[in-house]
Amino acid sequence: MGVSGVVTLTFLLSLSCSDGVPRFANYLQDHMVLQRAPQRAVIWGFGDETKLTTLRFNDKIYTTVSRKERANNLGESIWSVTLDPVSDEGPYDIQVTQPLANGTLATITLHDVLFGDVWICSGQSNMQMAVIDIFNATEEISNAGKYPKIRVFTAALKPSDTPVEELLGIVENWSVASSQSIGGPSFTYMSAVCWLYGRMIHEALGGRPIGLIATSWGGTAIELWMPPPALKDCGISSNEAVPLQSYGQSSEMISLNYSNLFNAMIYPFTRMVVYGAIWYQGESNADYNRDKYACAFSKMIQYWRQTWNQRTNGLTDPTFPFGFVQLSTNTDKTTLVGGFPLIRWHQTFDVGYVPNSVVPKVFMAVALDLRDDPNNIHPRTKHDVGYRLSRAGLAVAYNQRVEFQGPIVSSVSLASTSQTVNVTYSGVENIELRNPNGFEVCCQGAKCSDDTLWVPATVSSKNGLTITLTVPSQCVALQLFGLRYLWRETPCLFKDAAIYSYTDPNLPSPPFIKYF
Repeated sequence: MGVSGVVTLTFLLSLSCSDGVPRFANYLQDHMVLQRAPQRAVIWGFGDETKLTTLRFNDKIYTTVSRKERANNLGESIWSVTLDPVSDEGPYDIQVTQPLANGTLATITLHDVLFGDVWICSGQSNMQMAVIDIFNATEEISNAGKYPKIRVFTAALKPSDTPVEELLGIVENWSVASSQSIGGPSFTYMSAVCWLYGRMIHEALGGRPIGLIATSWGGTAIELWMPPPALKDCGISSNEAVPLQSYGQSSEMISLNYSNLFNAMIYPFTRMVVYGAIWYQGESNADYNRDKYACAFSKMIQYWRQTWNQRTNGLTDPTFPFGFVQLSTNTDKTTLVGGFPLIRWHQTFDVGYVPNSVVPKVFMAVALDLRDDPNNIHPRTKHDVGYRLSRAGLAVAYNQRVEFQGPIVSSVSLASTSQTVNVTYSGVENIELRNPNGFEVCCQGAKCSDDTLWVPATVSSKNGLTITLTVPSQCVALQLFGLRYLWRETPCLFKDAAIYSYTDPNLPSPPFIKYF
């Protein structure tokens, strides 16, 4: 193939002296996916700080020279090239050459590279939970080979007290989807939620290549994934450590310092242009800094986006799509309120639903009705999670006209007699009333801070998008101070919440709380 153009790029991106042998960054590998047009992908690596690095790709030659800066002490010089936008999916080879001190020319090549959409998948154990751990695992694993345009990668569980340029370990290198690459060991690879989300959007987008990067660690609090500026914005000290929770899948109990996992398992990827991220975390904060979670989550998203945008020189969308799974269940006791309800609420930035105006381009999957006894905190019902999250991703991240969320409370009105409450929903054509349970009212105090002050209010009728609740006898003629819905760690049986979309019965209404 001939050379149709020459593009010369010079970056101030080097570190200290190297041994002169060029290499790609350790997560740039054969079989990977790079971000497609209209965005521009970045190829980077290490080599001699004084030598010209030449990259050949798609009929073009790109050259760059690395220069020293006091970025860190890797002992190598970073080179970086920004490719022109690539619309065709490939596969492609990408070749880099650099002269060595002895006069020879060193050549390194990436083979079988596709251009598509790159998604980061992060969080704690419910994101780390592998395909082999879920319901219908055998079928899912055996069918994985039908999706060769999905490529998967899993980072190792490694912390760092300072940001690092490269991953400190890799569990699974970039691999073509297959029964081997998807069906790895329990809680190792491949992340079930990451895979199912990616597979479902891949199918919905007509087979577009999808790159899935799993970087999660069981039992970890959100503070470990936040950069120091995000902690500061939320009034959280950056000089603290937190133990991994017992329900994490780590082989030993250790304590990690705040920001450790951002530094080692997120920051290295921020030189790579990505399309979006999905997140499943919050269990470890149910009893730890719970009151700060709304701030922590919003600031984590803000600084992830900011860091990616800055370190890719504006090539990554500063408001890239960010999806999350609202906490599922924790116990087989439907009476326990616990800490999960408040985390679920804080995950929506105290609005009750997303997308909303607090943080743009955020989407979620409701999962509190996907109970799986006796697994409790690790439900195997991940296909439903993947479906709900992918529908939301298609709507928010890809602007597709699909139904993606259950009914959202739009108004609450109290009868003058205080005997009934009307709740009206929006966002759907109609609602399905699956049972009359799950609602509670408080009439014993303005703060309603004691869970014993909340009493059940059953649904007595439905009229279109409005349901009517009957106020319990002990609250009749008293002032109502609050209304809440599904405010339990495990609020219902499997797919047996009260309110669902009528046109898509797999989309439940999210939990809700309102003070009057």
